[in-house]
Amino acid sequence: MTTTESRKRLFERSFDRRTFLSLAAAVPFSLRAFASPADSIRLGVASYSLRKFSRPEAISMIKQLGVKYVNIKSFHLPYESTPAELARGRAEFEQAGLTVVGGGTISLQKEDAADVRKHFEYAKMAGMPLMVVAPKPSTLSLIEKHVKEYDIKVAIHNHGPEDPFFPAPIDALKLIKNMDPRMGLCVDVGHTVRTGTDVVEAIAQAGSRLLDMHIKDLRDLSDKDSQCAVGEGKMPVREIFQQLARMNYSGYVNLEYEINADNPLPGMRKSFEYMRQVRDTLSV
Repeated sequence: MTTTESRKRLFERSFDRRTFLSLAAAVPFSLRAFASPADSIRLGVASYSLRKFSRPEAISMIKQLGVKYVNIKSFHLPYESTPAELARGRAEFEQAGLTVVGGGTISLQKEDAADVRKHFEYAKMAGMPLMVVAPKPSTLSLIEKHVKEYDIKVAIHNHGPEDPFFPAPIDALKLIKNMDPRMGLCVDVGHTVRTGTDVVEAIAQAGSRLLDMHIKDLRDLSDKDSQCAVGEGKMPVREIFQQLARMNYSGYVNLEYEINADNPLPGMRKSFEYMRQVRDTLSV
């Protein structure tokens, strides 16, 4: 082989290697560019929906719904539990193939550092990365201190016209906008629309502060007693999902089914069937 041929082959090998490395580095970006809008819609269950059932029963019902994500209400992991009991309870969810994405709603309205710490310790021992909370304005700075210490996110849950502090998401957003980014919102779409707020606009306003969401449906958007299976009411579910996809929302959309407490599974199943159909046919 001549010297010229050797140099040519060396160049070709070098070029191929550089090309391969260049293409390999670009793959993640290409994949993101072609990601489905549905990737932003991770459906879960707020276990408050199953408050009449024991933890094993609730776990079984969540599995029947084909859902992987759960936000645990204290009915299924009591505050009074010992560290060992909390670890065992969490393990029961995980062994069933479920991912604990948070806990709550947890009331943090006492202006008492010991009380706030108690609940952060609870979340830490239960392995909760996020707490859905119902605070009041005067406890926000105290909560923020614990967020920084524990590295646990908090998402303020709005509760509609009856809520004296945070009826709509904007009422919390304006108080936390300059706080630690782990201080965010859990937008409850049912309570939000009952305040007369455009729920899609509220989600857009929340932006990166939107850390969690409770989804439900209402036949009458001003009447909390008109709740129904998702898809049977007037909630703009497709528009909500489209907005979440546009934002590349990284949290969870947890069904909070507050009706038919003694037999919630049929309505919850209908809700997930509808939401999956909307999610899987989403375009933005």
